[in-house]
Amino acid sequence: MADAAWVVPPAAYAASRPAAHAVAPPASAYVAMRDGVRIAVDVYLPEGAGQVPAILILTPYYRRFALAPDARAGTEAAPGAAKFRDFFVPRGYALVVVDVRGTGASFGTRDSFRSPRERDDHGEVAEWITRQSWSNGAVGATGISYVGAAADFLASTGHPAVRAVAPLFAVWDTWANHYYPGGLLMNRLAENYDELMVGLDHDRRDVLAGTAYFGNPAFAGPMPVDGDNGADLRAAVAGHLANFRMVDFIREFPCRDDALPYDPGFTGTSFSPCRYAAGTRPDVAVLSVSGWMDGAGFTNGAIGRFLSLPNPRRHLLIGPWDHGARANVSPWRADATPDFPLLAEVLRFFDHYLAGRDTGLQHERPVHWFTMGEEAWHAADTWPPAAGTFTLPIAAGEYQGDFSLGTGANTRYGRLAAFDVRDYYPDWHGRDARMHCSTSAPLAHDVTATGHPVLTLRFASSEPDAAIHVYLEDVAPDGTTSYVTEGMLRALHRAEAPAPALEQVVGPSRGFTRAAARPLVPGEAATLRVALLPTSWRFAAGHRIRLAIACADTDNFGQVPHGRPPHLTILSDGSALEIPTIP
Repeated sequence: MADAAWVVPPAAYAASRPAAHAVAPPASAYVAMRDGVRIAVDVYLPEGAGQVPAILILTPYYRRFALAPDARAGTEAAPGAAKFRDFFVPRGYALVVVDVRGTGASFGTRDSFRSPRERDDHGEVAEWITRQSWSNGAVGATGISYVGAAADFLASTGHPAVRAVAPLFAVWDTWANHYYPGGLLMNRLAENYDELMVGLDHDRRDVLAGTAYFGNPAFAGPMPVDGDNGADLRAAVAGHLANFRMVDFIREFPCRDDALPYDPGFTGTSFSPCRYAAGTRPDVAVLSVSGWMDGAGFTNGAIGRFLSLPNPRRHLLIGPWDHGARANVSPWRADATPDFPLLAEVLRFFDHYLAGRDTGLQHERPVHWFTMGEEAWHAADTWPPAAGTFTLPIAAGEYQGDFSLGTGANTRYGRLAAFDVRDYYPDWHGRDARMHCSTSAPLAHDVTATGHPVLTLRFASSEPDAAIHVYLEDVAPDGTTSYVTEGMLRALHRAEAPAPALEQVVGPSRGFTRAAARPLVPGEAATLRVALLPTSWRFAAGHRIRLAIACADTDNFGQVPHGRPPHLTILSDGSALEIPTIP
């Protein structure tokens, strides 16, 4: 079903680019940064290819594992880089994989999440690449999640060798896309990420044993660089004990402009790619990729990057995927394993902008997305592509907030914490029984929602703050209820403000600043608007569309306000959900 949306379908392009080179065994070394910190680097080269472009992978999740003596033959030592190595290197690219500062075999410490020091390192590694005998002087970068954001940071250094980056499933505004969506702290994510990084950075294999991707008993800590008998590695890991702790760090920024108490220049914007995007040269090509079930805002990150950068060479791809495209999330899927050749599309992008091949990419429309329920791909010149609106009025009524409500374990947030989720929201039926619901009449015809639904809510609260969680649902004639998407907003942050040029969003924009924070006046009517996370979903004729409102998701978010569940009086006058639609 993908072929109709592309001039050159990704599978066809992959078939035109068979593997032509063997992959040489990795060579590793330390590269010294300006401050003397040594960074561990692996290089994979295509045998017999001469000077080639390089694709850079900058990871905090080990560039490569050492393997235990009893490891099964064929155990993959580089699970984070292997698919990129096996796909790109045989097709004529060097792959350079880096343990970022304070991780793996690299020295130094992580003093924050995506620190400015780490960003500076990326540009120095790019410079090192250009001085290697195998380099043709062109550098690109890609990767998933943290690694994708590192590609953004690399581009923002402005290094002239960087020609193209493909951030995959990566944030743009880390505060709003990742840890504080709608101004609400994802406390479970902070806790889970902290545990994961303690396991990796401190080489605590007992901690990693409980994770889906790093718990292989064959893994024996980070791989030393060539020539190291283990002394350098032990010294590096000992230094990592001083790394920041996410559970402590992220709570320093309840408002986006809050600063570290010991560093007034470091705020909730300082670990976001958008903060530094002005340094990205306008000739750098950018491919933003995400999925409809990609965390709490990674899809917003891909869209925000596409809308914000002035670069003319911009492309946006959104599929029926979770974080990292490990699963096809469409309820109509034939199999949980995605069948879209994502790396083929990334290859075509790099071939065009790094290798100078005639790929036909210039004839493609820059935006591609998948509609669930229709099970088809579409293309457009802009985002959002919506051509119409479906309006769902919100029913008036009284609603007592319930802090025991949650969304369960198999949610869009699970992959972010390295949980191996395959079936998302499988038990949604009945979850809205203790929420305030508004439901449409049976649809007379199919309605294809594509983009960000926006809720305008008029209400009064018994408390000066509230967490507003809203869920869009598809109700079949037999009562079967499917989760479609959701939105969230802390009422304290309901004030809107124009978006800066490099921080564009779809729907209401707000700065989440301390000065703009406004407590509710108990009993007094207030209005808030919240954009739900984007989706593309076909509601079939005969189905009903439902919006459910709650005041908590205890499985993922912190409690607001503390100890006092708000009572909401929801007003119908002025309250409605606007759903963008396409024919």
